[in-house]
Amino acid sequence: IGLESVITKILSFYVYIFKVFTSVLVVVAADIYINGTLDMYNFLVILVASFIIFSSIENLGGAAAFIQMIDVNLDRIESIEKMPLLKEGLIKAPIETFDIKFENVEFSYEDEEVIKGVNLEIKEGETVAIVGPSGSGKSTLCHLLARFWEVDQGSIQVGGHNVNHLNYDDLMQQISIVFQNVYLFEDTILNNIKFANPEASLEGVYDAAKKACCHEFIMSLPQGYQTIVKAGGQSLSGGERQRIAIARAILKDAPIVILDEATSSVDPINEVMIHKGVEALTANKTVIMVAHQLSTIKTADQIIVLSDGEIVQRGNHDKLMKDKGLYKSFVDIKTRAYNWQL
Repeated sequence: IGLESVITKILSFYVYIFKVFTSVLVVVAADIYINGTLDMYNFLVILVASFIIFSSIENLGGAAAFIQMIDVNLDRIESIEKMPLLKEGLIKAPIETFDIKFENVEFSYEDEEVIKGVNLEIKEGETVAIVGPSGSGKSTLCHLLARFWEVDQGSIQVGGHNVNHLNYDDLMQQISIVFQNVYLFEDTILNNIKFANPEASLEGVYDAAKKACCHEFIMSLPQGYQTIVKAGGQSLSGGERQRIAIARAILKDAPIVILDEATSSVDPINEVMIHKGVEALTANKTVIMVAHQLSTIKTADQIIVLSDGEIVQRGNHDKLMKDKGLYKSFVDIKTRAYNWQL
């Protein structure tokens, strides 16, 4: 994105300069013609030539910039193709319990150590909230559980099985994820929800949408569930996209739910709707949530406080408030922010 921004600025300046030169040339030629020094024929030749020549040069500059951007993007595609593939787990053992265990987990992005010796046990049916400063590794822990990356050291287990050894499709069948930034495909809303479970009935989709509090707004659209959304869901608001993502997760009905800041960056009305959808989604599930909303965090069975990739506190809300550590500081800042008035 940085390169495209630089090229656009340079190209805009480049076009601006040529427009100025074209205008100056036309004004000078007109002045000479008025003074009688230049005849009509040569004046028209200069007038036409100035626009043709400079327009061609502008198009050439634009083409050169476009070729450069294509070259950079091809390099990016090539770098992706060269990335090593995750090893496919060969074990197709049935996952019968859904407790989760992080054991001495370490992970780095290239040379930057992000997760440092994390040990964490989550019982089946338990809700765990992960809090901490920005960049402390909260989302990374969730991504490692879903095996978006492999851990450098240690292991992550689901139901006693190392996730690295499990068949990836089998693992993902047990996990539903709702991210902060939701991506919707350029397709109907119906198909976007059914993406989680292509075999679901229409009644099942409707039921999931009602639980996610998005059925009413979908029915208010011109074609209802057959409404085509733009790529990425740009034709919908952030809160509407979020509720559709929750409906998708409800339809999947996986026993493990990951909520990666799913209720942040939305307006108060959508926030209420999303909270209702989250309650329907997480009922009787094993839940890991990255959240900043105090109302959500307080109800968690276990709260994990991360700082610089390490767990510095753990416990429920009441215990952590008595500890007077990072969690209490976090809550105090949030409370002051909520009580602030203009």
